[in-house]
Amino acid sequence: MRTPELLAHIDIPRHKLYYLEQKGYIKPKKTVIGEKEFREYSEEDVRRVECIWKYLKKGFKYKTAYEKAIEDISNPQMALIKTEDAAHKEG
Repeated sequence: MRTPELLAHIDIPRHKLYYLEQKGYIKPKKTVIGEKEFREYSEEDVRRVECIWKYLKKGFKYKTAYEKAIEDISNPQMALIKTEDAAHKEG
């Protein structure tokens, strides 16, 4: 997935997406065509951005959002349980 598609899919500001790359939280493949450089995001990159962005929107700092996202991605069952618990508490 290229940058414009990812931005449309996740609705994250471009500068925040590039900051995640700068910090090393995602590692898109870069392709140079002529004088332009294009980023190609893997499925894993997209998943990470989605998860990190979810936590950033909740007010977490970048490092904490990244750590929580990695925890969610590496243990999806726990994320599901947390979501269900939160839904039960609200309902």
